[in-house]
Amino acid sequence: MIINRVEYLNKLIAWKDKQLIKIVTGVRRCGKSMLLEIYQDYLKNQGVTDQQIIAINFEDLDYEELTDYKKLYSYLKERLVPGKMTYIFLDEIQNVNDFPKVLDSLYIKKNVDIYVTGSNAYMLSSEIATMISGRYVQIEMLPLSFKEYMESTGNMNDRGIKYTEYLENSSFPYALQLKNQPNEIREYLEGIYNTIVVKDIVHRKNITDTMMLKSVLKFVFDNIGSPLSSKKIADTMTSSGRKISPKTVEKYLEAFCESYIVYPAKRYNIKGKEYLKTLEKYYIVDIGMRYMLLGTQKVDTGHILENVVYLELLRRGYKVFVGKVDQFEVDFVAQNSKGIEYYQVALTVRDEKTLERELRPLQAIQDHYPKVILTMDDDPEMQYEGIRRINARDWLLGLTE
Repeated sequence: MIINRVEYLNKLIAWKDKQLIKIVTGVRRCGKSMLLEIYQDYLKNQGVTDQQIIAINFEDLDYEELTDYKKLYSYLKERLVPGKMTYIFLDEIQNVNDFPKVLDSLYIKKNVDIYVTGSNAYMLSSEIATMISGRYVQIEMLPLSFKEYMESTGNMNDRGIKYTEYLENSSFPYALQLKNQPNEIREYLEGIYNTIVVKDIVHRKNITDTMMLKSVLKFVFDNIGSPLSSKKIADTMTSSGRKISPKTVEKYLEAFCESYIVYPAKRYNIKGKEYLKTLEKYYIVDIGMRYMLLGTQKVDTGHILENVVYLELLRRGYKVFVGKVDQFEVDFVAQNSKGIEYYQVALTVRDEKTLERELRPLQAIQDHYPKVILTMDDDPEMQYEGIRRINARDWLLGLTE
């Protein structure tokens, strides 16, 4: 089953033939390679010939010797089509030593349009970004949104049932082909999880205590949406008999974020308009993976909804923070070039006291930007002095604009 990932495809189309390197980043198996294939089909439909397309996946053993940057450069240079645009696709480029040198040399040539993917933010770390600074645009990719999942089922009915399926079956695209096969889904997710831990973290960061690393990752998965600090995590681990320093925890958290399995939400003082350095929250790339790691007994439905909303805001191009206003906390402050939006997320606000509690932080904000409460209540939209209360599933499906 091929899902066209229209939002991401349109971004690639918008940057076509522009003299910028297009870098698609995201967790392993979120659909980056498939996106490049779909885009190549689009190019062919636009009249681009097979000779004008060079595609290499560096996880394919057939191309192993091209992980040497000089050999890669020679290989590509020989295949450039004179007088026509050549489209170059380099998949999982972090496997190539000194790859920025290749990109840099290709960038300065005429009629070359470059697209690369990577499963680790380390590839865009400061020294690499400096080499190709100002020459690339980054497209950040996530697994399927709830809307994409719904569209893949062929209709928009049974939203409640499909929302539960979406969480339990995982948002990784291939999991759609394993629907109603929980054991196979579990094995598939375990495979992704182990590859990320071993290839993207342990090897890359030279980590020796894999068990401790997995314990910390499990702790983060268990505490999505809760304020965490490296000291708090280290203290918890140490008190359960696994001694670890806050500095090591910090190194692990950085590695989780670099491999796109975990996303940080920093705190933001709304009145002072400043970023706070303590007690970030962390959200995870896929809830199905959380079920795989922790089992279904630790459901925590409220924080799971929060996690889904956080990822959706990222998909829509926002930078997302946790807000602080006076003594209150706002679940999400979403910022983009057009301004700010504020979100509270709650399973239900039918109880008067719960509604008041969720409204209070938004009422404390003295500006005119949109303020929204997202809830699973199947009730018509309501307004409270300009604050909208919206059904979360409708919002995820883009039905509430």
